[in-house]
Amino acid sequence: MFTQVDHALHYRCDNELLRIEPWGPDAFRVRATCAADFTGGEDHALLPAAPVAADIHIGERGASITNGRIRCEIDCFGVMTFLRDGVPVLREYERNRYAPSDRPLCSALEIRPRMFAPYPGMPNSRLTVRFEANDGEKLFGMGQYQQKQLDLKGCTLELAHRNSQASVPFVVSSLGYGMLWNNPAIGRVTFAHNVTEWVAESTSQMDYWVCVGGTPARIEELYSAATGRAPMMPDYALGFWQSKLRYQTQEELLTVAREYHRRGVPVGVMVADFFHWPHQGDWRFDEDLWPDVKAMCDELHAMGMKLMVSVWPTVEEGSENYRELLERGYLVRSDYGSRLRHLGNACYLDVTNPGARRFLWDKLEKNYRSLGVDLFWLDEAEPEYTGYPYSNIRYSVGSDLEKGNLYPRCYAQMAWDGFAAEGQDALSLIRCAWAGSQRYGALVWSGDIESTFDCMRTQLVAGLNMGLAGIPWWTMDIGGFHNGDTRDSAFTELLIRWFQLGTFCPVMRLHGDREPHSQPLTGKGGGAVGSGAANEIWSYGEEACSIMKRMIALRESMRDYLRKTMRQAHESGQPVMRTLFYNCPDDRAAWEIDDEFFLGDDVLVCPVLTAGARSRSVYLPAGRWRGLWDHKIYEGGTRFDADAPLDIIPVYIKEGRLAEL
Repeated sequence: MFTQVDHALHYRCDNELLRIEPWGPDAFRVRATCAADFTGGEDHALLPAAPVAADIHIGERGASITNGRIRCEIDCFGVMTFLRDGVPVLREYERNRYAPSDRPLCSALEIRPRMFAPYPGMPNSRLTVRFEANDGEKLFGMGQYQQKQLDLKGCTLELAHRNSQASVPFVVSSLGYGMLWNNPAIGRVTFAHNVTEWVAESTSQMDYWVCVGGTPARIEELYSAATGRAPMMPDYALGFWQSKLRYQTQEELLTVAREYHRRGVPVGVMVADFFHWPHQGDWRFDEDLWPDVKAMCDELHAMGMKLMVSVWPTVEEGSENYRELLERGYLVRSDYGSRLRHLGNACYLDVTNPGARRFLWDKLEKNYRSLGVDLFWLDEAEPEYTGYPYSNIRYSVGSDLEKGNLYPRCYAQMAWDGFAAEGQDALSLIRCAWAGSQRYGALVWSGDIESTFDCMRTQLVAGLNMGLAGIPWWTMDIGGFHNGDTRDSAFTELLIRWFQLGTFCPVMRLHGDREPHSQPLTGKGGGAVGSGAANEIWSYGEEACSIMKRMIALRESMRDYLRKTMRQAHESGQPVMRTLFYNCPDDRAAWEIDDEFFLGDDVLVCPVLTAGARSRSVYLPAGRWRGLWDHKIYEGGTRFDADAPLDIIPVYIKEGRLAEL
């Protein structure tokens, strides 16, 4: 039975209630439940939407609802088809023998498009939602996965977070639609050639949002309006960030900062990494090794540098805050076994609890902000449970299986709310994200990745798909995190190539756990953990230092252009790193390119992604392009081999743009 309820179309059959309603221009929110009514949306990605008048028609054999360029047609069996400007682009998958005999999809398989499998005696179900596969369709976005595929057609993706994996379930189709799976449950999606299938392991309702647009840029604009846009990137973040695992003392960090200053190399952010604290969960410096944090911050500020401090949401049993957090109910629970499973006999703070978020911010404000610390690195944001036992974890908002993907967004919200109380927008480096994290100033980095050329290639794909998933602020450990050896010339080559790529990322940040390791300084507190080898630009020889210094100078010369590009992300949700097809949607060849990218509108970057390579194949879209280094003019619509000696990354600029570069 079809009914109109305000501006929404309802369909009721047996125990299922389906609701389709306008949610912003050219978009619908679609929900279904087997409960009496829908739950609230406070734990979902979508922002509240102003009422939009829709054109609803109800007939004998079905109904339709239209909102601008998008229309949903639903037949008498509840099967939906979404159309863009009258052309079908997304249709539910049905193989049901109870369909009328004159229907072409009549089948004995008894597969319905929306299938709830209830858990006996429980309110939640395992939900499966299926759509027809479209031949020739390309699919992008969905967040950050450690795989080589930019086009996700044919891929199965886990809808769950892990160290280096961020599930941001928004997909962009080459057919001109975007779809947000507006459900934080653990699950999976399969973009197969015979069916698209979304699964939530534990949920009370189906909830997704779909929009249509003529270009990927229009789709991103609609999506970012529906879920929130990134704030304006602060100026200090546009430059070079210096980091390593890890500066063990205040004096070591200052020595490095002073050397950069002496060499005339500008550094926007210096980083104090993990285990600078006495215990996980103390959220303060170990005073034996960091005796005067305020003086340190004052000196860094005088050199034009900000200080970022690592924050973990882990709490050791020996922490000064453990007992209070336990009593307040602010710690993540295990349904069975001990909750103390992380490094150092620690558990996790439950940042889905607003009280726990306020507790953490109060500690950060007292122990860091009041001393001059500028911003925070929110590590362990998935969070990184040993073995990822999703079925065993419980938060204040519900089980991990039902709500787990919310954790990193709530973590970013903690810092956002705290800075907002000070009258500032937040920028927080964070290791994970979910849909909507961008509106809380989340700068996502790609986690603890390997120091290999293959892994660098994978990060390029991850960054491009993160941008298409609506997360414009993204970065990576330049050089990779694991197993980079400062004594190995092959690693130095990798680092140089990675540094060149990082120059054109939204944030340029050098980090890594380099070999050989140094020993712990003491047997207690922050001194009980060792450190990686030196990781400054002069740590790899004069040739490497000269190349990296030149790239930092290039980054500085691009500040005006970077501000313009960041403003596009802030005002209309555009990615900072963009696929070729994003800027050139009418160029069929651009949809096939996955090893080049645009930084903003005008800069085409062609990184060297292979060990030993001193040239690479380059495709230039239509138009005329100026080589960044040789200043020659190249005709677009062509492919050629570009020279790429070790000190050169092929980069091309639209003719007539950025004459200063």
